[in-house]
Amino acid sequence: MIGVAASAACAVGSSGSQNPYRLPSVDARGDVRIRVLLDDGAEAVAVEGLGLDETIEAVPGEGLRVNGGPVVSRWRSPRLDGPLTIRIGQRKRQVRGVVEVLALYGQEAEDAKGAEGLAVVNEIALERYLAGTLGSEMYVSWDRRALQAQAVASRTYAIHQRDGRRDAPWHLTAGTRSQVYGGVDAESPEVEQALEDTRGQILVARGRPILAAFHSSSGGQTASAEEVWGQSRPYLVSVPVVDEWDSPDAYWRARVTRGTLGRAVASLGTDPGPITAARIVERTGSGRVARVQLEGERGSTTVTGRQLRTALGESKLKSTLFELREDGEDFVFVGSGSGHGVGMSQWGARAMARRGDDYLEILGTFYPGTEVTRLSGGTR
Repeated sequence: MIGVAASAACAVGSSGSQNPYRLPSVDARGDVRIRVLLDDGAEAVAVEGLGLDETIEAVPGEGLRVNGGPVVSRWRSPRLDGPLTIRIGQRKRQVRGVVEVLALYGQEAEDAKGAEGLAVVNEIALERYLAGTLGSEMYVSWDRRALQAQAVASRTYAIHQRDGRRDAPWHLTAGTRSQVYGGVDAESPEVEQALEDTRGQILVARGRPILAAFHSSSGGQTASAEEVWGQSRPYLVSVPVVDEWDSPDAYWRARVTRGTLGRAVASLGTDPGPITAARIVERTGSGRVARVQLEGERGSTTVTGRQLRTALGESKLKSTLFELREDGEDFVFVGSGSGHGVGMSQWGARAMARRGDDYLEILGTFYPGTEVTRLSGGTR
């Protein structure tokens, strides 16, 4: 998610320990704590292990009930070193640290940007959080230098989000809205080594942790933050990426019927009916689709590439770097890359590592103008 020009790689090549970024707060044990939303909107949660066997049920509009007891607003586990098992319906997840279950209804749910019902939060030390994240975000079989780059990017992203949501019920989600957090199941020796190799290292610009965005593959050119999110960041600019063609999403095709496309567009708030014609009318600086004009049986409309990707599903339109063609009664999207395209391409990082570039050079390619420094205040 970050990029530094080759000429800046030497600055990034040092640990930057002379000017460590000081965290706003750590707990009594000196740990940097991260709060991760595991699930929200649940009606019942079971927390098991290490002597605990708790069934927590939602009391709609009021709170929650633990093992049939009185109504309360939250439940919090003791701080334990071993893993706890969380069950929500048929889903099961093992995590370390503290588990907290909150009852969110009405304005509280809206303020927390969560669904009404039970919110399940895992409060965990930063490095333990990363141990459950790296293996969910990158193949652990990849070159250690790619894993090291991902470790620094993921650590930086977590700290950036923690700083921005210090007083919120949680700092990050466990899914693709933030970083994919798999808990104990994602831990591995390869991940532990990458974390140890880069312990405490984060990327900063002007002394502050950057928004260390990353994505799967770029299609040959990353996107700038400005073209995707409308906000310029000097370290999130468009850079060329070579040799990421091993990615399974280097080339992809998606076939969509006229009716499906019309219904997808209608979900965005306008209903042109079954689509009769569609064409790309504007692209961004990196070649991604900015706007698509659609003609339907009941009218016409223009949507952004990002809106169209959201409406059709990000698993179908894997990126906004695509061409659009008519084929009989269908439309065919032919594209390249996967994800929003901003920051570090993970497949691009893999290609650089295989060529012999170290993790600092990888970060230097994807996050221009940044420096590596160390956290001050505890990173256990």
